[in-house]
Amino acid sequence: MKIVNIFAIFSSFLFSACGGSAENLREGMPAPKFTLSDAYGNAYSLSSYVGKSPVIVYFYPKASTPGCTKEACGVRDNISKFKNAGIEIFGISVDSKEKIKSFIDSYGLNFPLLSDETKETSKAYGVLNAIGFDSRVTFIIDKNGEIAKIIRDVDVEKHAEQVFDLAIKLK
Repeated sequence: MKIVNIFAIFSSFLFSACGGSAENLREGMPAPKFTLSDAYGNAYSLSSYVGKSPVIVYFYPKASTPGCTKEACGVRDNISKFKNAGIEIFGISVDSKEKIKSFIDSYGLNFPLLSDETKETSKAYGVLNAIGFDSRVTFIIDKNGEIAKIIRDVDVEKHAEQVFDLAIKLK
């Protein structure tokens, strides 16, 4: 029983905010620009979407963990709503491209998951926590490239629905 309690405490610490709560950014500020690659080497730049569509950028701690899997599968199951509405969505973590590819393959994920192995984008967004993982924080960026909404307390069960409802108002 003690081992289970120790694991629960460690897991809670590992995947909690641990200092990466995006306190450096506020709604109405320009979103930090980034260019990152997905597991297949395709590059995505935030600047490519300015003037075209709202963009949802969500940071997640670690591929294939329970919370991250629920969050990603929620997006996967609702991706047609995002595409039909012209809303782009990206998941970002500091995982390697290989780990992200395995995550995509294991769960049939059908949207871009980007690798921030250098941790520069995570630092720019203020989501890198004290132990080197991304905190679970979501940014909804409007067509002008400004942060319209920051979600610091993400409910992985309802994340896809919540971010869609917020982003569709920006169309």
